[in-house]
Amino acid sequence: MPPLPGSGLAKGLAVTLRTMTRKTVTEQYPDAQPELPPRTRGVIGLFEENCTVCMLCARECPDWCIYIDSHKETVPPAAPGGRERSRNVLDRFAIDFSLCMYCGICIEVCPFDALFWSPEFEYAETDIHELTHERDKLREWMWTVPAPPALDPAAEDPKELVTARKAAEKLAAAEAAAEAKGEES
Repeated sequence: MPPLPGSGLAKGLAVTLRTMTRKTVTEQYPDAQPELPPRTRGVIGLFEENCTVCMLCARECPDWCIYIDSHKETVPPAAPGGRERSRNVLDRFAIDFSLCMYCGICIEVCPFDALFWSPEFEYAETDIHELTHERDKLREWMWTVPAPPALDPAAEDPKELVTARKAAEKLAAAEAAAEAKGEES
């Protein structure tokens, strides 16, 4: 049986009337700041002290929006008779947020925890060229990075901690045995 003429219009008007009677949930953004989830992907912060200029983030970035420049410095030997070492020194670290698609691959592949998600999202610019943020600006955003979540209390301890705890207990037991032996004599 075909639908009655005008039934679609009546259904549409019913939806409109139902929606008009509900309270609005619009937040007036500049006046009321939104409450963001803890893992919001806003902008990328750089912890420069951990960056070893390995270039993994720039190589893995699908958009090629990370620019890194560095030079090598010679470090004197740590011990006499040792050899000099060379290390990379970071000259430039920039991210072009007009190209970035916020996939987070750069943060995931960083083996030294130098890149972090910051929930900061208010970095709009009037000129697209100003969306390339250098390391100074990326360093400023590190202070807005939330602390990592607490560890699960029901989780097992890491193997490293268990091994260190056993070694400390053995050492304490040996010292206690040596003390007891010294008191007996």
